[in-house]
Order: sequence, then structure tokens, then C-alpha cells
Amino acid sequence: MAFVSVLKKYNKSFWTSNTIELFERWAWYGFYLAFPIFLVGSTDTGALGFSNGQKGAIMGTGSALLYFLPVITGAIADKVGYKKILLLAFAIYMSGFYMINIFEGYTLVYFAFVWTCVGGAFFKPIISAMIAKTTNDETASIGFGIFYMMINIGGFIGPFIAGALLKLSWDYVFYMAIAAIGVNVLLTLFLFKEPGRDKDSNSLAYNVLQAFRNIWITLQNWKYVLFLIIMILFWTAFNQLYYSFGIFIDQWIDTTVVYNGLHMVWPWLAETIGDNGTISAVTMTSMDSFFIIVFQLMVSAFVMRFRPLAAMMGGILVLAGGLGLMFSTQSGWLILLGVLIFALGEMGSSPKFTEYVGAIAPADQKALYMGTSFLPIAAAHKLAGWLSGDFYEGISDKYYLLHQEVSEQGLQFPTEYSETFTKNDFFAQAAQKMSMSETELTNFLWQNYHPSNIWMVFSGIAVLAVVLLWLYDRFVIGRK
Repeated sequence: MAFVSVLKKYNKSFWTSNTIELFERWAWYGFYLAFPIFLVGSTDTGALGFSNGQKGAIMGTGSALLYFLPVITGAIADKVGYKKILLLAFAIYMSGFYMINIFEGYTLVYFAFVWTCVGGAFFKPIISAMIAKTTNDETASIGFGIFYMMINIGGFIGPFIAGALLKLSWDYVFYMAIAAIGVNVLLTLFLFKEPGRDKDSNSLAYNVLQAFRNIWITLQNWKYVLFLIIMILFWTAFNQLYYSFGIFIDQWIDTTVVYNGLHMVWPWLAETIGDNGTISAVTMTSMDSFFIIVFQLMVSAFVMRFRPLAAMMGGILVLAGGLGLMFSTQSGWLILLGVLIFALGEMGSSPKFTEYVGAIAPADQKALYMGTSFLPIAAAHKLAGWLSGDFYEGISDKYYLLHQEVSEQGLQFPTEYSETFTKNDFFAQAAQKMSMSETELTNFLWQNYHPSNIWMVFSGIAVLAVVLLWLYDRFVIGRK
């Protein structure tokens, strides 16, 4: 009953803000989980056919800006007004999704994604601030719990639907993202109420400069800086869910067994989301958010008994095990188990990161410390982009490994892909010349080039973060 009584205390602005967050996450993750496959997939599927290095550069740079720019965009929103900045963000979002869909060249797509991320950077500080402004000490805990639930509901629905739309056309994925943001435009115009803002006589330039001064103040604490540097490793490993996992499934995993299992239980759902008896990589990746929706409350209840740093170490270690399963096997069911383990580790570690930052901050600097906690996430996106680029390609990209094999066998193929010679053409012709089916060739490359070895890199980075956190806890913090 206490929970119900708290729910009754939230006003319309609270629920409007949460609904806007749900649709924004629907649009963003519906696009973002499909984006790496769109960048590197064969052009005859409607994708762009870029290299993993190009994909890593595009995603790493844009995503890093998405997490760094809110230090500026937050100050702009406070000065100009939330409603105006929301509408600006949505205009940038919609135009960005449209440009990514119609552009083909590397430079133009690079620009379009960065442009889209600027829209995200304008949006990101506003809704979390709205939740803070529409809750109090009594309602904040459940309020932010609802907020994070909305994030994951949107983060599940978007990719889940995108995976089903892919069997029609890549265009529909972008149309879905644009439509979801269009709903937010209507919500903002007709239901969003501008919150009260403190009077501020300072100029916008002064406020932006002050934000950077605040970052500098917190970075004087070398123990805090060391903690942030260690957490870059965690977020780098974590981000491979977005940067590499979908491509790994798309190239190496036959998800027929997952489709057949789902078809036995719920034929309509399997046929709706499936394509030629398989489940798309985007839909498989969306299960991370689904597991969070189902298990977050149980995991939070379990880890609340542990110190934040201890919970982070345990959660990251579990996440490392999930990464190991996700990238080391061709079994669709074991991969789903890996996603579940990854999600459990994420639930145990990610929320505790914010809690720990708030706990170690001096009483009069908590806002400053929370404001700089995005820095390792921004840096990790850039590092994750590099790691998922040429580095990943040299170990795990199916087409790169096939080029090595045909070179060793002395088979002749065009040196570059084109409209008349795509990645899929290369693979099909190579299989024919090597007297194999495409499935047999995939298994041959798997067994002889061991692309699954990438799991040791990704899991190893996460384990290294755990080791360094333990050393930090033992020798820097000086816990007895």
C-alpha cells in the first residue's frame, strides 16, 4: 500500500517526462543496436559495407561526444529552457536518423552520426533533471526506479521491433526511430510543462566555463581520478555489447535453434520476429534489456547488502563471465545464457557506480562529482570504438579472415568491394571455389582461425578492472 500511495504523489510532469524517456530510448536503442551491422554489413542487404575500423571510428567518436557534451548542453538547457531544447534535440535526432539512412559515403555518415549524437547530448541532461525536479526525499527512490525501468522498456522494445523490421528493409528501422521521436515532439508540445528555474543573471558562456571549472575542481582529487581511470576499463568491456556483439552474431552464429525453440512455445512470435527460420542479431542483443526488466529488482535487493565497491567488483566479474559466453561459442542458447549473465553483472555493477561516486564525494561537492562521473563513460566509448575496429577485425571479422585464407590458397578475387562485388558475393564465390557450402566455410573459418578468441580480450579487460578495483580498495582507500 505504501508503494501505491507514493505513486499517487507523482504529478503529470513526472509521468510525461518518463514517457518521453521511454520513446527516446525506443528510438535510440532501436537504431543503435542495429547501427554497427548497418555500417559493416554487405551492401546488397542495404547496409554500407564499411570496415570495422571505420565503424569503430564513427561509433566511438559520436558516442564519446554524446556523453561528454552534456556538460555544455546541460548549461544551455538551464539557461534557454527545457522545452525549447527538447524540441531542438528531437529536430536534430530526426534529421540525423534521416541523413544516416540516405547517406552512403564514410565522411557523410560520420558527420550524420555525430550530428545525431549532438541531439542526444541536448536531450540527455533534461529528463534526468526533470525526474529530480518532480520528486522529493520521499518519492525520489521509487521515482528514479521508474525512470530506469522506462529506459530499459524502451531499450527492449526498440531493438526487438527493429530486429523484426530488418527482414523488410533497413529503411524501416530508421522510419521507426523517426516515428518514435515524432511521438516525443507531440508529447513535448502538448503535455510537457516547463519546470521552474532558478533565476540566473550569469551569461551562458560564464555557466559553461563554470561547468569546466567544476570538472577541474573534482579532478584535483587524485584518488577519485584513479577510480575513474579504472572504470574506463569496465565501460570499455561493457560497450562491446553495442559495438561488437551484434556483428559477431550476424557473421558467425546460426540462430535457427533459438527460432525453433521459440516456435515450439509461441509460433506467432517466432514467425513475426524471425526471418527465414532465424532470429536477428539485433533481437538477440535486445534480450539484455529484457533480462534487466525482469530481474533488476531482485538483483538490487541482493546487492544492497554489499558495499558499493564490493558490489561493483562482483558485478563486473559476473559481466566478464557473460562476455566469455557471448563471444566464445556458436550455440545460440549458450549465447542467450551469456547475455543473461552479462545483464546480471550489469545490474549488479552499473547502478553501484553512481552510488559509489555519490558516497565518496565531499558533502558540499556531490553535484560536482556526479557531473564528472560521465567522463570515464565518454573515454570508454572512444576506446571501445578502437577496440571494436581494426583490432576486432584482425581477430574475428569473417570476411577479413576469409581474405587471409584465399590469399594462402592463391585464389584470385577483386581487392575492393563494389556495387558488383559485395561482401556476400565474395563469401559465396570463395565457398564455391573451395567446394564448400557457405555454412561449411563459416565453420571452417571458425575452427581454423578461432575468431572466438576475442572473448579473452573483452573478458580480460573486465577482469583487469576487477583486479585494479581490488588493489584500489585495498591500498589506495586503505580498507582494513
